[in-house]
Amino acid sequence: MAENKVKKRNKKVLTGYVVSNKADKTIVVNVETLIEHPLYKKYIRRRKKFMAHDPNNECNMGDKVQIIESRPLSKRKRWRLLKILQKAD
Repeated sequence: MAENKVKKRNKKVLTGYVVSNKADKTIVVNVETLIEHPLYKKYIRRRKKFMAHDPNNECNMGDKVQIIESRPLSKRKRWRLLKILQKAD
């Protein structure tokens, strides 16, 4: 009997702030990363927005959240909400 060996891969986890929760079960998360300029060695702030699945509509604007990559859920959603780190005041 042959066993199917499924290789588990590590999924990316990003941390950012919710900038929009207007769509149903969807949040837009702004993730900020620092990269070093190759020549000048100065750190540059890069920002990118990711759409993430929020099944219970529990996030509000300004919340600090962690998202994890997943299979494609819609045209632009490839991330899921992992946990809320800090609620907005």
